[in-house]
Amino acid sequence: MKDKLQSLIEAIKKLEQELTLEFQRKEAEFSYQVRGKKILFDKEIKRQHKLFATRISRYLKESEFLNILTIPFIWSCLFPALLLDALVSLFQAVCFPIYKIPKVKRSSYIVIDRHALSYLNGIEKINCIYCGYFNGLLAYIREIAGRTEQFWCPIKHARRTNDFHSRYSKFLEYGDAEGYRREINAVRHTFEDIQTTEEEAADSREGI
Repeated sequence: MKDKLQSLIEAIKKLEQELTLEFQRKEAEFSYQVRGKKILFDKEIKRQHKLFATRISRYLKESEFLNILTIPFIWSCLFPALLLDALVSLFQAVCFPIYKIPKVKRSSYIVIDRHALSYLNGIEKINCIYCGYFNGLLAYIREIAGRTEQFWCPIKHARRTNDFHSRYSKFLEYGDAEGYRREINAVRHTFEDIQTTEEEAADSREGI
């Protein structure tokens, strides 16, 4: 019998699938199509969107002065992020083949597409590119870290955490010494579900 935690995680995955379907419905509602990495709008829709764009001069004039002062702090994080991106990608390229762990597809996590919206001005588009990269990078790194944790230390925590990464449901119970020694080698290599999920995602994109 599945424990309650496993049931909850499966329920979350079901909701994520429903969310994907909702995204597809939104494409039809707001008249755009996703073709690979491109987002396509009808010409008339793009024309209407441009009417809602705020001029940069007005945008700056209406911005809070203190918000403007935080800009150097925001952008100073870019250089460490680029370095971390390179190091984590190198780690995965070198170590995952040795561990026999499926590699994380970077483009599935770092999604930059909001700059295609015509109702954003130049500053807003740059901000959206940065936010898309930074938050996507964190998700990409978390997935790599989660798969690495599954290989090296697949044990659930005794205390509740605010969020679980995608591999947590595979981990062994905290305090189960016998189960740990019996199942550790199997758990370290249980990644079959990743291939299934990627195939389902590909089928979903082809059906759009």
